Amino acid sequence: MAVNVSSEESIWIPDTLNDGWQYTQRINESNNCKNLLEFLTLFYKHSSRKEWEERIKDGQLEINNRSIYTNAKITNGDLISWFRPPWVEPAIPTFFETLFDNNDILIINKPSGLPTVPGGGFLKHTLTELLHKKYKGSNNGLIPKPVHRLGRFTSGALILARKKTTRANLSKLFRDNLSKETSFRRIYRALAEKNKSLYVGETIEVKEPISKCFHPLLEEVWNVKKPASKEFKPLRLKIAEKKAFTKLRLIKKNRNADLLEVTIFTGRPHQIRIHLASIGTPLIGDPFYKADGLMSSDSTTGEGGYFLHAHKLINVPINGRMYSFKAPLPKKLKIKDCQRF
Repeated sequence: MAVNVSSEESIWIPDTLNDGWQYTQRINESNNCKNLLEFLTLFYKHSSRKEWEERIKDGQLEINNRSIYTNAKITNGDLISWFRPPWVEPAIPTFFETLFDNNDILIINKPSGLPTVPGGGFLKHTLTELLHKKYKGSNNGLIPKPVHRLGRFTSGALILARKKTTRANLSKLFRDNLSKETSFRRIYRALAEKNKSLYVGETIEVKEPISKCFHPLLEEVWNVKKPASKEFKPLRLKIAEKKAFTKLRLIKKNRNADLLEVTIFTGRPHQIRIHLASIGTPLIGDPFYKADGLMSSDSTTGEGGYFLHAHKLINVPINGRMYSFKAPLPKKLKIKDCQRF
């Protein structure tokens, strides 16, 4: 693993077969299904009914630690186990630059293409796994863990901490900062589709609430509260919506894209991607969040290759003092190097 190297060249782990994983879920009254195949088909749409049927026949699933058959009945309280066989995880970059480390707080420059935590088909090919391998024998066994997340294709400054109490204190920074210009904030650099009403140097604010919406493939995803399509209508949940505040400033206008500075004062899932798309200017290379609140029905939030970089962390409290950090910009997001867009 290479660290502390100020280069955009990256050392990669190639596509690799992992050891598989056991998924479990307890059945409750809200599931309201008569048999296992019906339950799996209804609640896990990432696979077809035929695929789930083949997995049951192959012995990959159990109920209450017992082997089952295709038409197995389920009742409230049953424990469902799926022993997913090993699968190939995509290649990932292992390079990251250390921006700050005081043996508790670690701030790094995460590369694009590296998932922060397991999910979306990634189990071992993640930043958390790389950190575990690197630090498991040092600092009394305390391993840096993420205080927040950056999407797989979002590069830039990421805060981690070794102590649980430090993580808890820092996580408060990522809650609402709706009007405190002098408080903690994160500043990103992004390439988005052109906004005809935005001129160089101008700033606009987006305060559209974000909520969980139905998605035919993923079941539920985060999006603006009132998406343009009824296909992706908001779900009726206890937490109906979350306030979100994003500020955009146009740095440079190219032929086919806008180079933006994006400041977020709240830390909602996919906030920048959602807010940019909601005003008709989604990130270049984002296959999921489309203009005007639309979403792709046949892709996932983890897919992409979009251009988004967490450039600055402003006012991070460390040992009673305020610090700011800057993650060097990738070449494609520098003013002089984004001409081809």
